[in-house]
Amino acid sequence: MARRNLRNDQWARIEPMLPGKAGDRGRTAKDNRLFVDAVLWIARAGAPWRDLPEAFGLWNSVYKRFSRWSNAGVWHRVFAELAQDADFEGSVLDSTIVRAHQHAAGAQKNGSQAIGRSRGGLTTKIHALVEGLGNLARWQLTAGQVHDITQAHDLIEGVPAQTVAADKAYDADALIQTLVQAGAEAVIPPRGNRRQTRDYDQHKYKHRNLIERFFCRIKEFRRIATRYDKLASRFSSFIALVASFVWLA
Repeated sequence: MARRNLRNDQWARIEPMLPGKAGDRGRTAKDNRLFVDAVLWIARAGAPWRDLPEAFGLWNSVYKRFSRWSNAGVWHRVFAELAQDADFEGSVLDSTIVRAHQHAAGAQKNGSQAIGRSRGGLTTKIHALVEGLGNLARWQLTAGQVHDITQAHDLIEGVPAQTVAADKAYDADALIQTLVQAGAEAVIPPRGNRRQTRDYDQHKYKHRNLIERFFCRIKEFRRIATRYDKLASRFSSFIALVASFVWLA
């Protein structure tokens, strides 16, 4: 029997969001729950698709369906619907480096597919914003050598946060001014070489560990801790799935 990754209450939450229901256009899904459990197994184990246990079905069929859903934006839509419950009273910005396996290189597509060279070899960087309870609200993928500050504006744009905490890498006048104009408090320690010093709330800064705990949580899934996917869109789909699973915890 296939291992169930989703509890009944978790499945009840996302079942209406998935395609393949009776009445939907296209083919009717035989077992969406078994399929989602199969993809979660791949995400947890970090195993090649060919190693998917037979109890989940034919690996090639599961892989093709995962790809179709990825191309159709299904995983991201599920995440977006769950993230509507975000509590932006206190938000946190940060990034984490993910080592890219050699199998992730060489995609026959335009662009770098968010893979670059940094300390440690081929890497991808996940830039993220988590909300006040430590759940993912937004993310961006870049090559590993890209500086954190480059993605900050896109991550916070339009977010009704009361405070935004981040480390010294985000200490830039333009970002702090953007936060102030949006009515948010910048909880960002000043860099040591800053000409004009400024204060920040050190007590609120302690909440920055929310994002560190989030990164630790998603990296329990080996498909996130190491990138095996050639296409950035596929890797991003795994992030959307795992982040949704964290929302449902």
